[in-house]
Amino acid sequence: MRSLLKSFQTVIVLVVAVLLCSSCARGFLPSTSYNPWQPVSLPTEETLSDVSFIDSNHGWLVGKNATLLETKDAGKTWDLRALDLGDEQIYSFLSVSFSGPDGWIVGQPSILLHTTDGGKSWLRVPLSEKLPGAPYKITALGSQSAEMTTDVGAIYQTKDGGKTWKAMVQEAVGVLRNIARSDDGKYVAVSSRGSFYSTWAPGQPSWEPHNRNSSRRLQNMGFGKDGRMWLLARGGIVQFSEDDTAESWEDPLSPEYATSWGLLDLAYRTPEEIWVAGGSGNLLVSFDGGKTWQKDRDVENVPSNFYRIVFVSPEQGFILGQEGTLLRYQQAA
Repeated sequence: MRSLLKSFQTVIVLVVAVLLCSSCARGFLPSTSYNPWQPVSLPTEETLSDVSFIDSNHGWLVGKNATLLETKDAGKTWDLRALDLGDEQIYSFLSVSFSGPDGWIVGQPSILLHTTDGGKSWLRVPLSEKLPGAPYKITALGSQSAEMTTDVGAIYQTKDGGKTWKAMVQEAVGVLRNIARSDDGKYVAVSSRGSFYSTWAPGQPSWEPHNRNSSRRLQNMGFGKDGRMWLLARGGIVQFSEDDTAESWEDPLSPEYATSWGLLDLAYRTPEEIWVAGGSGNLLVSFDGGKTWQKDRDVENVPSNFYRIVFVSPEQGFILGQEGTLLRYQQAA
């Protein structure tokens, strides 16, 4: 009897071991065959926020503590640029955007900078004390024209270099975690607690609120190059909309559920190639529009959380992280 019980226990242990191994096999992603991301050495250890280019070679990078860097060799090397902002306040630059030589920077506490000569000189543009919230995102739309959003969802446009602004929505939406703009001027904003999201399209008088479609709090949302919206939720969840609407969503995905690192940003290099970045050097990629995923393990040793992915073009991209971390996309030879 004791021998039979021991044999039974051995069988149970073997079954559990097989199940665990099977779970691990499904939980960990295969590695990419090639790592296109190369670390770039920067003369700063400040956390980076945004990057924008005037042309394929000339670009600007911004971050905390009024960090401003310029490149003229497509992002291979960067030089610090100091600005006299006229006071002793410490600013955090959050967003930079160029349309040709016409460029803008916004940051907090409330600050707006404008250049018309590719960054050779920057002019500080006064902002009204009645501005709802603080500047959060800026999008250059052409000569002397830009669209600015605040951290409570106010949207304004200028066509005269910031002298006057037109409100695009009647009311702000509330404190936001993040906000994203599509190429055709639509917005999606995630509430500060990640409990709901709101959308706005040109011509609408106000934001349209939406409940999240699961119990997991939202981390980030945006627009893809294939016409769909995407979202990242707590616990490493990725989800895509079924079409260009904000209410119909495909089933949630857990690209690598064996890891617990939060996913922070997603970007399309092409309509089919999607990159997702997160904490602890976590970097995933899908080459088939999100159906299957691989992991870039060559960047796991980069001691940083990856906060933002920006593709200036399919051939030019950057990943921004903490303490001066910058990765540059290089296509395979």
